[in-house]
Amino acid sequence: MASKKMYSVVAVVGIVGASTLAWWLQMPKSDAGAPTGARAVGVEITQVKKQTLRDDAEAVGSLRSSQNVMLRPEVAGRVLSLGFADGARVRAGQVLVQMDDTLQRAEVQQSLAQMSIARANHKRNQELVAQNFIAQRSLDESAAALQVADAQLGLSCARLDRMRLIAPFNGVVGIRSVNVGDYVKDGADLINLENIGSLYVDYRLPERYQIKVAPGQTIEVKLDAFSGRLFKAKVEAVDPLIDANGRSIGVRAVLANTAGEPVAAAGGKSQGQGAAAPAPAKSSVSETSAPNNRGVALPSPQSLGCPTNTFDRTRTSAGGDQHGPLRPGMFARVTAVFAVKPNALVVPEEAIVPQGGKQFVIKAVPPSDLPVPAASSASAAASAPALPPDTKLVSQRVEVRLGMRRGGQVEITEGLAEGDTIVVAGQQRLQKDGSPLRVVELGRGPANPASAAASGASGATGTDASVSANSASAAASAASR
Repeated sequence: MASKKMYSVVAVVGIVGASTLAWWLQMPKSDAGAPTGARAVGVEITQVKKQTLRDDAEAVGSLRSSQNVMLRPEVAGRVLSLGFADGARVRAGQVLVQMDDTLQRAEVQQSLAQMSIARANHKRNQELVAQNFIAQRSLDESAAALQVADAQLGLSCARLDRMRLIAPFNGVVGIRSVNVGDYVKDGADLINLENIGSLYVDYRLPERYQIKVAPGQTIEVKLDAFSGRLFKAKVEAVDPLIDANGRSIGVRAVLANTAGEPVAAAGGKSQGQGAAAPAPAKSSVSETSAPNNRGVALPSPQSLGCPTNTFDRTRTSAGGDQHGPLRPGMFARVTAVFAVKPNALVVPEEAIVPQGGKQFVIKAVPPSDLPVPAASSASAAASAPALPPDTKLVSQRVEVRLGMRRGGQVEITEGLAEGDTIVVAGQQRLQKDGSPLRVVELGRGPANPASAAASGASGATGTDASVSANSASAAASAASR
């Protein structure tokens, strides 16, 4: 029983001794005659630089034709002739689909005959009234009959004109879904027409950008179909309605159908260097090809005597070159550029120290650059530990104002100047201004050899202390057993 108590006492004494030895070994020691100073804190530093920052936002969108239409017949009938080839360029006013208009032409001939009779009767009545052979009433009735015949002619001509499907603008037709001889109903899809001389880029941005987006701004567009190429477009319109589901605004930009330009890489060379630009697509049928090249050629309603249509269903558009490589429906990656700052002061994001609703940065300055303490704090400054003799940099906390954040960099609008040295790692160990700093380069260890030696010595001391403590604990546990 007494031996067990003795073992316990020996174990307790061993643990206490080992702990005391470890504490003594970890205490900082100074050379004889040298003042004891504060230990330098290892930090990483960098300098405040100027660079170009862009206030921009990224989004995804789609390309759309500047003009597009699906041609559909207004009346049912049989297809008599096609005036286009699949994927061909067509001009405004070109007849694309001719329906069988035999009945409508017969109606026009009948209306023309009735018009001729009504005109002759009215002319004869005018002569008879001038000679007082008939009453004025007969002349009025003939004039009304002439107007009715004229209206009937216009109606029959309009029905005849509806049997032709005409291209309303310059563009490129798609792949047809109808053949000569097919009977189609009114409203059936026959052929789509796309104006691809210029295209729309439709995309959406979060609602917080609504005060920044304005017509006329330039955007950058990248297409997955043409990697390594950059396209420029201009904002044309902003939708005034904000989508309640996604809280976003719709934006439409105009993009010229060109080959774009190579994307500039970081080294100044283009990523697309050595790669040929996308070749423009060539149409199999020229824009000046004659209409009705598949089937019979029919005379126009005007050649039969119909008056010129007061409502022109064709309008020539400034569609540009229809041979461009871009196509509607392509997936687009959009970068909306709101502003460009060429000489913005930037620091890494990790250098920012938020505290109490404010933003701070730790500057690394020589000890002589620290502000002189006031007389009231002179005693506090005298009681502060002395700096190590080889101290070249100390810490100084500075409040800053932040601007844009781009690519891990933060713009500093107030508080720093170009070339200032700041701390980017190790700020959490700097609790007050004037703390000595030991510059450490990542992967290289401390920059100061003396600091490195001190660091190694302290590390070795700490290792010896931990080894001694472990040995004592092992001896105590063995004694207790």
